[in-house]
Amino acid sequence: MPESAGEPLPPGAGELPEPEATRRDAGAAESSRANRGWWDRNADDYQVEHGTFLGDDRFVWGPEGLDEVEAELLGPAQELKGKDVLEIGAGAAQCSRWLAAQGARPVALDLSHRQLQHALRIGVSFPLVEADAGALPFADGSFDLACSAYGALPFVADPVRVLTEVRRVLRPGGRFVFSVTHPLRWAFPDEPGPEGLTVAASYFDRTPYVEQDDDGRAVYVEHHRTLGDRVRDIAASGLRLVDLAEPEWPSWNTSEWGGWSPLRGRLIPGTAIFVCVRN
Repeated sequence: MPESAGEPLPPGAGELPEPEATRRDAGAAESSRANRGWWDRNADDYQVEHGTFLGDDRFVWGPEGLDEVEAELLGPAQELKGKDVLEIGAGAAQCSRWLAAQGARPVALDLSHRQLQHALRIGVSFPLVEADAGALPFADGSFDLACSAYGALPFVADPVRVLTEVRRVLRPGGRFVFSVTHPLRWAFPDEPGPEGLTVAASYFDRTPYVEQDDDGRAVYVEHHRTLGDRVRDIAASGLRLVDLAEPEWPSWNTSEWGGWSPLRGRLIPGTAIFVCVRN
């Protein structure tokens, strides 16, 4: 757990030359190192840019704005009281803060030290844990529920490892719900306007998206899995898929977030939410 909140980064720590975007292989260790560094460098800007949309204590599943209050993908809010819940890729722990308000006992885990400092800045009444989702530092059967809103799964080279770890720390009957970029979006440019509506790449190309520095070192990595890959990964981990939600873009949401926008959201899905159960 980080010891202090809001401490400034060293001068220039968040400044790197503009990275080169490419598609190439990137393994688990390289992906983890790159993404830990990226989130540490960019956490401040991310919270400034998206903090208002996310709120301090809302549980939002993605850029469409689907709220767990309405979705109840973890179950009815009144049934969360007293449940031990692990949030993976918690960022500033907005979802965990909402869970705590429902009477749950959340633990917020993130790879990024700086993201967890923002969780402390906002305020927490629950544990924060800095760790890799592929090696969860918890005993078997520690949690009733687990959740991840765009945390970990889009960025890891070995999603089965993460899913298997989640299954291990869940109790029998426990539920894991996670959201990721909808696999279909990988075939389109990451642009919110009309230029983002024309297929530009093969949906079946699993080559990771990598941003790298002048020496070829990855500074950001995102991994593509097809919808079928995600289903097979869940099955391989021993979890059971019970639902798949594809939120539609609501009329009230006029925001743009990267390649997400009202224009694209009315035509193609931007987020996929997988609801899994441990037997």
